[in-house]
Amino acid sequence: MQYKAIVIGSSAGGLNALKIILSVLPEKFNIPIIIVQHVSPQSDNYIIEYLNKLCKIKVKEADEKEKIKRGTIYFAPPNFHLLIEEDKTLSLSVESKVNFARPSIDVLFESAVFAYGSALIGIILTGANNDGALGLKKIKEYEGLTIVQDPKTAEVDVMPLSAIEATKVDHIFSLQKIGKFLSSL
Repeated sequence: MQYKAIVIGSSAGGLNALKIILSVLPEKFNIPIIIVQHVSPQSDNYIIEYLNKLCKIKVKEADEKEKIKRGTIYFAPPNFHLLIEEDKTLSLSVESKVNFARPSIDVLFESAVFAYGSALIGIILTGANNDGALGLKKIKEYEGLTIVQDPKTAEVDVMPLSAIEATKVDHIFSLQKIGKFLSSL
């Protein structure tokens, strides 16, 4: 299967989890990655700057109506939902919180599945609520590939456990295995 995009959701403990996964991706990795990391509405650009120093591919904050490019990692800006339009552009929204979060993982995942269908990979990492579980279920319904961090290895296991409970996931991997698996695509 030729995957066209990867969406990742993480919350509590997410920065370390994302560092482990994203820092191993090769320079020629060309599948775009779109991420919702739950952060404070007042958060600065620290995550972007930090990961840009560690990653071999470009890491940036998503911009309104930006065309999604291969070999780029996009992060939802603080206090904005991040959506993927069917024309493969990014869209930002300040609509109500979903699962007590803005940005919401479910909002990203559900919009991404309509843009990419079965060519989408959805990944749920560490976190303290159930955001992302319904979105991952939707990806599975559209025959995309679903991956969840092994709850035993998560800093906070609520999000991975919620995702596993919501749908039959394709893979449950440690962070190191997620990075290796993505690098092999």
